[in-house]
Amino acid sequence: MKTALVHDWLNQIGGAEDVLEVLVDMYPQAPLYTSIYWQAKMPNHWLNWDIHTSFINRLPFAQRVQQIYFPLYPMAFDAFDFRDFDLVLSNKSGFCHGIITEPETLHICYCLTPTRYLWRYNQYTEQENMNIWLQRGLIPFLHYLRVWDRLAADRVDHFVAISEAVRRRIVKYYRRDAVIIYPPVDTTRFEPVDSHQVEDYYLFVGRLVPYRRLDLLIEAFNKMKKPLFIAGSGRDRERLEALSNRNINFLGFVPDEDLPGVIAKAKAFIWPGEEDFGIAPIQAMAAGRPVIAYAAGGAMDTVIPEKTGVLFTDQTVSGMQEAVEYFETLKWKPDEIKKHASQFDTEIFKQKLNSFIEQKFEEHGKN
Repeated sequence: MKTALVHDWLNQIGGAEDVLEVLVDMYPQAPLYTSIYWQAKMPNHWLNWDIHTSFINRLPFAQRVQQIYFPLYPMAFDAFDFRDFDLVLSNKSGFCHGIITEPETLHICYCLTPTRYLWRYNQYTEQENMNIWLQRGLIPFLHYLRVWDRLAADRVDHFVAISEAVRRRIVKYYRRDAVIIYPPVDTTRFEPVDSHQVEDYYLFVGRLVPYRRLDLLIEAFNKMKKPLFIAGSGRDRERLEALSNRNINFLGFVPDEDLPGVIAKAKAFIWPGEEDFGIAPIQAMAAGRPVIAYAAGGAMDTVIPEKTGVLFTDQTVSGMQEAVEYFETLKWKPDEIKKHASQFDTEIFKQKLNSFIEQKFEEHGKN
């Protein structure tokens, strides 16, 4: 199959780009189509990829402030030509599912989420602390973009969702069903340590951004006076540090080679916000550590209450305190937790996605 990959934009590293890395590994000869590509912010080895950008990439400030060109993204993805391809895989959280393909071409969309800034606009602008004038400037275009986004979903032959929460959104907003194939996580990097090596600290790992509700987590741990390590960087760090007492330790960016040890020695991993999936909790479970998570989004797929962690439904300071206190009454089996995490490994993702593509390509050829 002559294959092409499509991705929304390449100007920051996150979970979507982790998935993209695996897709490129699966299809190393496939060209990659995207709206913008900020080379200076992307890994050096991406320079070896065959990347094709849209006209937006040449517009002022597009790579730094992609939101100002939201009304142009439908036009940008419409303009790409996929006539020569048998298979197109779009890795979507924005607009890239709206590409136009020939009837003979199979288009499978790996949907990280339906376009969040269209369907959950108020939540998105609140979480991202978007400039008020930019918020107001985009409102007149929302109806047009929602209509386009909904109709563009009909161009996709098959959707694949990353979690049950995302599958439900696809049904609601796009009126399409989807199978669930969980995102790839390299679980082999992580191993449990002996029980005497586990230390007395709780841990969060991730970008420090407002929607993750680290402010509530910090307030809860300030009250409990328990040690909390926060690994990662982000625009919210200064505000969060100002909220923290001396029992909160900000580690900053932890290098990849050091991360498994930091996670494996934690008493538990804390996940206070809602995520579409959540890779970091899987990494923690791969290291044998239980997860205390807000009962929403991907955590509902990945955390088994009282076996691999604790779920709490009250996203408040008191709700988090109660979850930690309950966690400390339970006994945990690191080997069982690790075994659970192994079902989310990268190789499992590759096997499931390959099987799905082969099945749908065979069906497509018969139609």
